[in-house]
Amino acid sequence: RALTLSMAADHVREGIRVNCVNPGTADTPWINRLLSQADDPVAERAALEARQPHGRLVTPEEVAAAVAYLASPLAGSTTGTELAVDGGMQALRLRPVE
Repeated sequence: RALTLSMAADHVREGIRVNCVNPGTADTPWINRLLSQADDPVAERAALEARQPHGRLVTPEEVAAAVAYLASPLAGSTTGTELAVDGGMQALRLRPVE
């Protein structure tokens, strides 16, 4: 966070915007490889999804859309921002899954 804010402040007058995307656990080939190594991949995936506030993994497309927005002219006045694409994981206080 501090790096994002510092860089944004340092470069705002140059027309350079600095933002940060904080993705949650994304449904990627890497995650799928990790899950496939579990004794019970289906149960492990279900447990991982159950720990997510919205009950599923973030899609790569959701993360890409956030990055595309921040890189677009629509975000021309957006700088020094952290955008969490994590289904609420960062902001919500949750009880542990039992």
